[in-house]
Amino acid sequence: MRRLFPLPDPSDPAGARAATDREWGLDELADAYAYPATEVPWLRANMVSSLDGAAQHDGKSQPLSSDSDMRIFGTLRGLADAVVVGAQTVRQEGYRPARARDAFAGRRAAAGQAPAPVIAVVSASLDLDFSLPLFTSPLVPTLVLTGASAPPERVAAAEGAGAEVLVAGDGTGVDPARAVEVLAGRGLRRLLTEGGPRLLGQFVGSGVLDELCLTVSPTLTSGSAQRIAYGTDRAVPERFALASLLEEAGFLFTRYRRT
Repeated sequence: MRRLFPLPDPSDPAGARAATDREWGLDELADAYAYPATEVPWLRANMVSSLDGAAQHDGKSQPLSSDSDMRIFGTLRGLADAVVVGAQTVRQEGYRPARARDAFAGRRAAAGQAPAPVIAVVSASLDLDFSLPLFTSPLVPTLVLTGASAPPERVAAAEGAGAEVLVAGDGTGVDPARAVEVLAGRGLRRLLTEGGPRLLGQFVGSGVLDELCLTVSPTLTSGSAQRIAYGTDRAVPERFALASLLEEAGFLFTRYRRT
């Protein structure tokens, strides 16, 4: 892996090292992807896309990924207070509880974070399998974000499995901006969403996404796979600025921030 942007300074030993094509350590990746020092919530997304815009292949993102992509995936989780994910992605990707990793233990302790990030599942219907380990045996209790009109029997099923249900919408669904506020109110300000495309589209449409970490996979899929975000069009496209760019084996690891 090598850094393409910001341009490394070849006269600086650290810059020369960053420009070299080699495997980056987890500490280097954690420094490169550190959250900004702010007291307000910061929502970043981590997604992967093929060259022709597919977010998935056969319903999963794994065929588009790589070992380095998964190292960055793990690093972003290791830095987050909470991972926000849609119910469909939980079902399709077989989500499990986040685990504590020794490589990030010191950083998390110094930042006052729990040993592992909270998984926060966004679901209007609560049509989820609450017997899964994500709900019954997480290191930190899984949160379920839903609307005030969620089916009471499904709320009871979630709570019976050990999950904590939080209301983040007045109707059946979740209001994206309110979801961020609810999590921040619990001290979970370093937020990471891993999609899926519908949830990311809601965050984009509501104007609450601060940062996008997008892996561009050197693959072509064709077909009818979803793009990384979809939903209601924004009245005016929102512009983001390139914050950093890494490359390895043709994979581009981009990071964009709201301008």
